[in-house]
Amino acid sequence: MTRNVVISGGGTGIGLATARVFAADGDRVLLLGRRGDVLERAAVPGALTYAADLADPEAVRGVAGFVGREFGAVDVLVHSAGGNGLLEPPVGGDEPLDAVAHHWTVNFRLNLLTAVLLTEALRERLAEPGGRVLFLSSIAAYRGSGQVAYAAAKAGLHPYAHDLARRLGPHGITVNVVAPGYIEDTAFFGDGIDEERRARLIAETSDKRAGTPGDVAATLHWLASPGAAHITSQIIQVNGGAERGH
Repeated sequence: MTRNVVISGGGTGIGLATARVFAADGDRVLLLGRRGDVLERAAVPGALTYAADLADPEAVRGVAGFVGREFGAVDVLVHSAGGNGLLEPPVGGDEPLDAVAHHWTVNFRLNLLTAVLLTEALRERLAEPGGRVLFLSSIAAYRGSGQVAYAAAKAGLHPYAHDLARRLGPHGITVNVVAPGYIEDTAFFGDGIDEERRARLIAETSDKRAGTPGDVAATLHWLASPGAAHITSQIIQVNGGAERGH
């Protein structure tokens, strides 16, 4: 059965890998992202694209209208949009508190507000029964070290997902979170990661390798499958054992 799949952050990294997995199954895929040129270059066979700032309520209303016209119902909603703000312009001036406020606001908007607004805009279109909502968190949400604003924003997805699972469960819709560890070939580290830090992150794993976007995409694809129909309100870690069970 062909499904309608909406993926935010679908132009690069994990979102793009996920789009390709669903498209290979013959599903209809819509890629969302802020940069139209990136979405077009993604070149996922048969996929639709729509460029929008998902932290802007008006833009999200536009997405919802487009989804209604093109898809009607949404079978799978994947929230892969996010990041640590490296692509955002720095705040001007020399006031430290202004820089703190900007940094935290950017991370909140990119990683939490985008997911909440898009979910609420499309909630009435989720397939009943059988709909799937999937959020991308991070190993950082468990550790609270390093990039704390990013970690806090990702951690905020967890209670929202649990509440959503309770609300949507009676309608036959599951809600889950996937929390990756270090994943190579994404835009998260901007121009790249230094070799010493990369080696340290890999050394933390049990399987002694970096994760790939395909590792996460495969997990998301399985959580959207009939075989995962009784799994909801869970946080699935994909990190090679770098952070052990919670």
